[in-house]
Amino acid sequence: MDKATAKRDDRTADPRAERANVLLKLLVEHYIEKGAPVSSKQLATESALKISSATVRNVMADLEAMGLVTSPHTSAGKVPTAQGLRFFVDSLIQVQPLGSDALSLIQHELKTERSPKALVATASSLLSGITRMAGVVTLPRREITTLRQVEFLPLSGERILVVLVVNDYEVENRIISCPRPFEREELQQAANFINSHCAGASVATLRSTLLASMEADKSRLNTLLTEMLEVAADAFDEGPMGQDGDYVVAGEGNLLNFVSGDDMDTVRELFDAFGRKRDVLRLLDRSLDAEGVHLFIGDESGYKPFTDYSMVTASYEVDGQAAGVLGVIGPTRMAYQRVIPVVDATARLLSAALRHQL
Repeated sequence: MDKATAKRDDRTADPRAERANVLLKLLVEHYIEKGAPVSSKQLATESALKISSATVRNVMADLEAMGLVTSPHTSAGKVPTAQGLRFFVDSLIQVQPLGSDALSLIQHELKTERSPKALVATASSLLSGITRMAGVVTLPRREITTLRQVEFLPLSGERILVVLVVNDYEVENRIISCPRPFEREELQQAANFINSHCAGASVATLRSTLLASMEADKSRLNTLLTEMLEVAADAFDEGPMGQDGDYVVAGEGNLLNFVSGDDMDTVRELFDAFGRKRDVLRLLDRSLDAEGVHLFIGDESGYKPFTDYSMVTASYEVDGQAAGVLGVIGPTRMAYQRVIPVVDATARLLSAALRHQL
């Protein structure tokens, strides 16, 4: 039995708590659908409890004292707090498997022949398109990105074009400056050495792998080749493809559908956060080693731009190792029971697609 189930069992042992659970669940569902306070009269009418509005008001007063609901205005109905939404998610909803149509769409779009970057971008668009909110996916960590081949091409002056092929499909071109010009034959010799000794090495450890190979074969390396390999090692240390610290976000504009004119400053803060990336990445990284789907509701994130938003995340894997995080960002009144299976299924299917790429 998980913690959420244990919590639900403890709370529902008391019939009064069961009644409170029914009313809270109904209130949250109305709030998610309409985004407006819910009156006691409406709850009394629509619940199957056959209780009066006065009884509902008493229950709401108890829930408010517990911090689960609040009144946005003196004479208005109630809305759930972030704590109330957390209790709703943990204890009152039953998440169903993703529908067959949406599952088929994700399976079809996350094609294994696409590059890792293309798969990440596709996953982000799928999350946004299916949920009508913002989808975000971090790029795979450098630790699970591997070198396939390198090639050096001479340019004018003392510059060299480095062509890196990683993960079978990804290609990065970068220009490095050298202490002196190198002949084409020298560059080819250096490329041959790296390809024979470092192919399949993790991008994150590429420099150390190359230096270790040079140390092991130093008796066979001439001075010119050693000089070129040292230049290459320094270039690899600058962060080739697959570097940490980036993500793809899609559907930010969807968030405008959930705000009023009074909330535009909050939206601007969120969009600025997307642009800066660092703080959002730090938040996503908190989900990297979490099992299953992880939620940040409102101020649980500890990050001011997300105070009025929720993030539903899950890590995706390659060969059993966490490779990155994906998720959906939307208002705190998102339909969690529909978003959670989308995030879960996309994480599993992205993991399966990347298994053939990395």
